Amino acid sequence: MHSQTSSGKMIYSRFHLPPLRLMGTAVPKPLAVKLPNLTPSPLSFESPSAFRVKTFGELLRALCVFQFCSFPSLVNNCGKLMSVAQSLLGRRGVSLLLKPTFYAQFVAGENEKEIFKSMEKMSSLGLRPMLAVPIEEDLGESSGEKRYDDNMNAMLECVQMSHRNSWSKDPMMQLKITALLNPELCAKLTKLISQQPYDLSLLVRAMDGEPINFPGLDENEVSHFHCGLQRLNKIAEASVNKVRVLVDAEYTYMNPALSLVTMAMMKKFNKDGVWIWNTYQCYLKESRSLLLKDLQLSENEGFGLGVKLVRGAYMDKERKMAETEKHVDPVHQSWEDTNKSYNGLLDALLEVISQRPESYRIIVATHNEESVKQAAKRMEELDIDKDGGSVCFGQLLGMCDHVSLTLAKEGYAVYKSVPYGSVSDTLPYLVRRAQENRTVLQGIRKERDLLRQEFKRRLRGGSKSPV
Repeated sequence: MHSQTSSGKMIYSRFHLPPLRLMGTAVPKPLAVKLPNLTPSPLSFESPSAFRVKTFGELLRALCVFQFCSFPSLVNNCGKLMSVAQSLLGRRGVSLLLKPTFYAQFVAGENEKEIFKSMEKMSSLGLRPMLAVPIEEDLGESSGEKRYDDNMNAMLECVQMSHRNSWSKDPMMQLKITALLNPELCAKLTKLISQQPYDLSLLVRAMDGEPINFPGLDENEVSHFHCGLQRLNKIAEASVNKVRVLVDAEYTYMNPALSLVTMAMMKKFNKDGVWIWNTYQCYLKESRSLLLKDLQLSENEGFGLGVKLVRGAYMDKERKMAETEKHVDPVHQSWEDTNKSYNGLLDALLEVISQRPESYRIIVATHNEESVKQAAKRMEELDIDKDGGSVCFGQLLGMCDHVSLTLAKEGYAVYKSVPYGSVSDTLPYLVRRAQENRTVLQGIRKERDLLRQEFKRRLRGGSKSPV
């Protein structure tokens, strides 16, 4: 704790951050900045008018899908339900059932033509796509080097697709390291570096093709680690000056290894811009210390830090693992503590960005309306440009549109996380996301009510607003 506090103090002296005790526990006092004479109206997400841009069919589909998602028993067992449906209807029958419903709600399309059509519609609404290749692995699911190379090629295609189309002026994509690097190795690396940290320069040299002998790994593990780092290097090289790559966090038993690799990528590629970003899960008790450490590291090493700030999606599994393995529960005890963690870190990062917008960036990746409102309010107080590039907002495709569309209408940069691929390729991804994001799904009641209001207005003869 003392080392974290001391490193935190170094950051504060450089960036004038609020005291550590305030981060994640309270909203710090506003900086003394000159505000405009006319105070803008606070954001409001209470009106169904945001949905007037949707067609009648889109409203009906969203209502049906959200109604299904409102039943926890259905969401919890959706994997089993899909298996039963596939045994009864076959793969083609399931595809015909899902494509116009759940797939159309949450997935952009199967090929570039379908994706382009979805992205053009999104762009016309002022929203920006953040493409996500729906591939990842967990322990026990590891595959060979050829599969990882195939995943790399899919991600390189994602980079090219994001860049060659004019969907947004500052394209982003998501990347899961476990699609390119064995999860078992990531878990082993996490244990190793807790005892003997690796220097980032070692990983950078390995990315460049230099043979490095990483302590604690056997010959096969070293070989695979080299292959994985070089796969990541190819993706980063292809994306620099074109597409910002947001690396996802996963489970605590592998996150330190994922962060190590991500920070090494930042050290190599974020010297002249913020192209590689890391994800910080605020439902974890250690999120504050992790972010402070990485802020200090980026300052010491002289590279930019991109932050994707999330609450987190693996809470249930983390708690079960802690109980099974008799570890301390890594997750905050209450939802209120997680909210304090998120809002405290958000506030501190916005202050850092207001002082060094060229070196630090954040995507406020949340469906929580209060956090979105707080971010918008602090941006105004700190005189951070709504669309200057240093701060943007993010939500999932097909959800929280009343927030996304309202933000876009007010001039903020808003991204939607957009998976794509065939029904069979995206189905496991969607099932996993649904089960992990139960709290998000439980929060769709308000969106469903707003959709219902707009649906009734259309039935009474109201018209769809022109785009």
